[in-house]
Amino acid sequence: MTRLDPIPVTLITAKGHLTPVDGDTALIRLPANSGHGHADGEVCMACAAQTDIRALLHNLLEEQKRGMRPAFRRVVVDASAVTDQDRVVAALTGKLPAQALRDHSVARRFYLAG
Repeated sequence: MTRLDPIPVTLITAKGHLTPVDGDTALIRLPANSGHGHADGEVCMACAAQTDIRALLHNLLEEQKRGMRPAFRRVVVDASAVTDQDRVVAALTGKLPAQALRDHSVARRFYLAG
């Protein structure tokens, strides 16, 4: 079994902040909400699924493995629209309890850069 290099995740929290993205970078934008009728910051099942950073990172790995996306060596997560950015940071730093096997695989492969 080959050891896989950890993948850095850069988190953008300020609106209008630009980070260069190249061919080795995957970009994830977390929406404030799904736009289906409730105020920003209110959480529903649909919005929770769109902002579950561990699930989104796991999906990136699976898509790459299946040849559905090009290989990447880093990830930029734009969380500037998210009301509770601390929750995103907690998920990326292991401060939220793991809910599924995917959470453990994400913890082994990704780390919060900076």
